[in-house]
Amino acid sequence: MNEEYRPDLYSLTDEDGKEQMFELLDSMEYEGETYYALTPYYEDGQEALEDSGAVIILKSEYTEDEELMVTIDDDEEYERVGAVFMKKLSELYDFDDEEDE
Repeated sequence: MNEEYRPDLYSLTDEDGKEQMFELLDSMEYEGETYYALTPYYEDGQEALEDSGAVIILKSEYTEDEELMVTIDDDEEYERVGAVFMKKLSELYDFDDEEDE
């Protein structure tokens, strides 16, 4: 069976109203909350190569009608969740820190 890889994509709008596509890297439940790790998505391979590779971490928040991904305002919460995600992602994607040296 030849299945083509299709990333989980989300169109997110920033506080200035600008939309950007993000690819979901991972999600997790942590301390009773749901968090998402995303990275900017580019259809053009050259743009992807030029990107910094930033990972965005958002938190799930519910309204009456839908689930939203929102920024984490608490710096300590962001640092805790970010550390857990980075450890998990480095294991999933086999990052090699030696390349930076």
